[in-house]
Amino acid sequence: MKTYGFGVDIGGTTCKIGLFDMSGQIIEKWEIPTNTSHAGTLILDDIASAIHTKIEEKAISLDDVQGIGLGVPGPVGKDGTVYKCINLGWDVFNVEESLAKKTGLYVKAGNDANVAALGEMWQGGAKSHQNVVMMTLGTGVGGGIILDGHIVSGTHGAGGEIGHLQMNEHEAATCGCGNKGCLEQYASATGLVRMAKKKLENDQRDSQLRQYPKFNAKNIFDAAKDNDPVAVELVEDFSSMLARAMAHIAVVVDPEVFVIGGGVSKAGDMLLEGIRRKYQEIAFHACKATTITLAKLGNDAGMYGCVRLLF
Repeated sequence: MKTYGFGVDIGGTTCKIGLFDMSGQIIEKWEIPTNTSHAGTLILDDIASAIHTKIEEKAISLDDVQGIGLGVPGPVGKDGTVYKCINLGWDVFNVEESLAKKTGLYVKAGNDANVAALGEMWQGGAKSHQNVVMMTLGTGVGGGIILDGHIVSGTHGAGGEIGHLQMNEHEAATCGCGNKGCLEQYASATGLVRMAKKKLENDQRDSQLRQYPKFNAKNIFDAAKDNDPVAVELVEDFSSMLARAMAHIAVVVDPEVFVIGGGVSKAGDMLLEGIRRKYQEIAFHACKATTITLAKLGNDAGMYGCVRLLF
């Protein structure tokens, strides 16, 4: 193992870049804009330039760099082929080969949610565990599955697409993926707000939520902490939907730990307690002891996981 590694987590707005030593310590991190113009063809050039600039600035020899780990917001095959990243403008191409040619360094790529799970396994909330399921609760629901220390990416790079578990066959609204009744329509920040608006239309009880011209998931959890009856029920429904999805996942992959990250995870103990309570009610008996905990690395999880890809 060489001395240094770079972790690059590509987002729709910025690329987060970290210089690490290969023991897992972050030396420096910074961001560059994600230039999605010209069908995203400039993104890899910008990343290559940023890395070479840092190598020169730190007087690092290329021989001391293990490589570049890359987190991509879309499905990635085992050979490094990206199967379209709509928000970057990318079509199907081999991102590992392309960036390797631009940098002269070894490149290993993975889906961004999967590498975040790998980061949490390596240095975060699931440290010391080898069988991990991570769920990221934000605008949507992302996921990553790690078994025996390895990412489960599947045949088409869609392994871990937990947000698109089919949870309600009677749902009329369409998910962003084109299907109906997906987990992220209920258990994401936007899903919780959607459920709240529907509930307030059909429920005449007083609620703090009615005072907001536009409320968000945090407002709902805050209201629940104040024992607002409508908000309490919403948080219970939200937690129950997640727990049911986790019980389904558990009987397929039987993880040691579920790690919950993303913006909604800032609700902390209120969220965890609700999920744990419902999970205990419905999980298969052999899976009831599964640990459910919060992620620890925040927005840096992807960078850590990208470096872990290089092992």
